[in-house]
Amino acid sequence: MRIIGQIEHPEFKISIFRMDNRTSVKIENAHYEQIYKLGDEERFQNPENIRKLLDAGLLDNAARLFRDMHQYKLAAVTNLFPPETEESFETII
Repeated sequence: MRIIGQIEHPEFKISIFRMDNRTSVKIENAHYEQIYKLGDEERFQNPENIRKLLDAGLLDNAARLFRDMHQYKLAAVTNLFPPETEESFETII
């Protein structure tokens, strides 16, 4: 798999990959990544068409999914490692 291009974005790192004739797009933020496999369709061989695919609607949905992924991770970590209750100390007057 090799990188054939990148798309500038203020919030995400967006990379276009090709392996054989199959194209994939990876969208990353600081902690998570999403990969969209576009297959070997000729219309996705052109990086300009991929830029058009990644419109504001798709990127807004990707941002929402990143927030959901973060919440799922926090819930899983909290489930595995429940917060410890603090011990209360006697009040000394």
